[in-house]
Amino acid sequence: MAASPGPAGGGGAGAAHGSGPSGFAFDSGLEIKTRSVEQTLLPLVSQITTLINHKDNTKKSDKTLQAIQRVGQAVNLAVGRFVKVGEAIANENWDLKDEINIACIEAKQAGETIAALTDVSSLNHPESDGQITIFTDKTGVVKAARLLLSSVTRVLLLADRVVIKQIIRSRNKVLATMERLEKVNSFQEFVQIFSQFGNEMVEFAHLTGDRQNDLKDEKKKAKMAAARSVLEKCTMMLLTASKTCLRHPNCESAHKNKEGVFDRMKVALDKVIEIVTECKPNGENDISSISIFTGIKEFKMNIETLRENLYFQSKETLSVMLEALLERTEDFTDCAYTSHEHRERILELSAQARTELQQLISVWIQAQSRKTKSITEELELTILKISHSLNELKKETCRLLRHVSGTEPLEITCLHAEETFQVTGQQIISAAETLTLHPSSKIAKENLDVFCEAWECQISDMSILLREINDVFEGRRGEKYGYLSLPKPMKNSANLRSLKADKPDSEEQAKIAKLGLKLGLLTSDANCEIEKWEDQENEMVLYGRNMSSMAYSLYLFTRGEGPLKTYQDLIHQLEVFAEEGLKLASSVQAFSKQLKDDDKLMLLLEINKFVPLCHQLQTIIKTPLQNQVFLKVDKCITKARSMMAVLVQLLSLCYKLLKKL
Repeated sequence: MAASPGPAGGGGAGAAHGSGPSGFAFDSGLEIKTRSVEQTLLPLVSQITTLINHKDNTKKSDKTLQAIQRVGQAVNLAVGRFVKVGEAIANENWDLKDEINIACIEAKQAGETIAALTDVSSLNHPESDGQITIFTDKTGVVKAARLLLSSVTRVLLLADRVVIKQIIRSRNKVLATMERLEKVNSFQEFVQIFSQFGNEMVEFAHLTGDRQNDLKDEKKKAKMAAARSVLEKCTMMLLTASKTCLRHPNCESAHKNKEGVFDRMKVALDKVIEIVTECKPNGENDISSISIFTGIKEFKMNIETLRENLYFQSKETLSVMLEALLERTEDFTDCAYTSHEHRERILELSAQARTELQQLISVWIQAQSRKTKSITEELELTILKISHSLNELKKETCRLLRHVSGTEPLEITCLHAEETFQVTGQQIISAAETLTLHPSSKIAKENLDVFCEAWECQISDMSILLREINDVFEGRRGEKYGYLSLPKPMKNSANLRSLKADKPDSEEQAKIAKLGLKLGLLTSDANCEIEKWEDQENEMVLYGRNMSSMAYSLYLFTRGEGPLKTYQDLIHQLEVFAEEGLKLASSVQAFSKQLKDDDKLMLLLEINKFVPLCHQLQTIIKTPLQNQVFLKVDKCITKARSMMAVLVQLLSLCYKLLKKL
C-alpha cells in the first residue's frame, strides 16, 4: 500500500500548551501525537512560562534581574542548538527543506527577541530608563513566545514526518525483497536474497520499535506491537517454509504453508503503515469491537444516571446499546465449544435483559410525568433488576479472554493472540502434512518444529498477557515509556536513570528486543549447517550445537522469555558462550592439520576472524561500565551476533573440507 505521510504519526490529544496568571496560553493548533515531540517541547514551555509569569514588583532586586536574564539566555541557546539540528534534517530531506528552514528562521528570530527583552542587567542604573525589556513590553515577550513555540513545534512535526517516511521506505524495501523470495527457484539464490531480507527486517524492526515506544495512543501502540510480533515470528517461519518448498517443489501442502506465512507478513506490513500514516484502507473506520465486559459496564453506568437525572438519556440510546451488547454474545452462542446448556442460559439471560429494559423504560416514562415516592422506588427496583441480569450475563459469557481484558489495548492484544492461535494451528497442519508425505526430509521436520515452537511461544505470550490483565483488575497497572523517534538536542544525559543490574524492566526489555532478531535467524542458519553432518558426535559439531543452543537462549532473553531471567544470568551465559567458542576454534585448528596447504589456509583465515571475536566478547564482559548494564548487554549481544555469523561460515567450510577428505 503506497501512502504518503500525513500529519505526524501516533495518536493522542492536543497541542503543547502552557498557561499562568498573566493570561499567557500556548496552543499551536497542531496535534502532537508522539511523546518525543511532547517531551522536547515541555522544557521550553516551562522556561517561557516562568518568564511570562514572573511577578512585576516595583523594586527589582539584582537576584531577580539575573534570574530573568539567565532564563532568557538559556532559551536562546537552546533554540540555537535546536535550529542547527533542524537545519541538518532539512539538508537531508529536500522535499521538506523549505518548510523546515522557514520554521527554523522564525524560531531563531523569536529566541533572539526573547534574549534581547530579557537583557535586564543594567535596569537598576538611571541611564537605562529608555531600554525596552520584559518589564516594559510584556506583550512583546508573549508574542515572541507564541512564535517560538509554534515554529519549534512545526519543526518537530516535520522531523516526525521524516521518521514516517523512513518507516515507509524501509517497509517498501522489505516488501520488494519478499516478492523476490516468493519467486526464487534455487537454494543458492534464496540464501543470497534471504541474507539481504534479514538485514532489511532488522532495520525495519529498529524503526518500528522506536515508533511503537513513542506513540501516545495506547490502542495504536498495541496494534503496532501486534503487527511487529507477527513480522518477527514469521521471519523464522518464512525461512523454513521457503526451504521446504525449494526441497519439495511439487508438494501442495508445502506451498500452502509458505503462502500462509507470506500473506500474513504482507498484512502485518500494511498494518504498520496504516498505523504510522493514519490511513485506513477503503475508507475503513477505526472502530474496535467493544468487549462484553466494557459494554455491560457502560450500559450500567448509563441506566444508573437515571437516579440523578431522568432526562439525561434517551430511551432509543439505551435500546441501541443493549442490542449492540447482546449481539456480541453471539461469539459464544455461535461457538462450537459452547455446551448446549451454556448456550441456552445465555439466550435466556439475553431475553430477560430485553424484557427488563422494556419494564425500565415504562417506569421511567411514568417517573418523568409524576414524581412520587412509589414510582421512584419502582424505578430503583427496575434498575437493580436489569443490573443483576447483566451481571449474570457477564458471568456466563465472559469466558473468552478478550471480553474480560479490561482495557482496549489489552483487548487488541487478545484479538491478536486469538488470530495467531487460529493461523498457527492451520500452518502446523500443512507443515505436518508435508512431513507425512516426505517423512525422511530433515528440512520438512525443521519446518514443522519451527511452527510448533511458534505455538509454544504464543502460549508463553498468553501467560504474560494473563498477568497483565490480572494486574489491571488488581490496580497494579503502570506504564513506562522510551521516547525514541526523534533527535533530542535538548536531552540532558544527567537525567538518565541508572540501569539496575537485575531483571530488565519493561522499557529496557523493549530496547533489548530489537537486538535479538538477527541472533534468532543466525541460530537457525547454524542448525541447518549442523544437520548436514553425518557424524553428529564430531567434536566441532558438538561445540557448534552448544553455541547455537546458548545463542537461542540469548535470543529468548531479548524477547523476555526462556531460562535466562536476569542480567546476571545473561552475562554468565555469555561467558560460557565465549569459552565454548574458543574450544570450537581449537577443535577446528586441530582439524586443519589434516588438510592440504590451500584448504588449511582458507580455514585458518576463518579461524582468525573467529578467535578475536571470542576474546573481544570476554573483554566486554569483564569491563565495568559504571552500572550502565544496558550498554554492556547491547555490546555483548552485538558481538555474539558477529560470532554466530562467522560460526555459520566455519561450520559450512569444515563440512565441505571434511567431505573433500
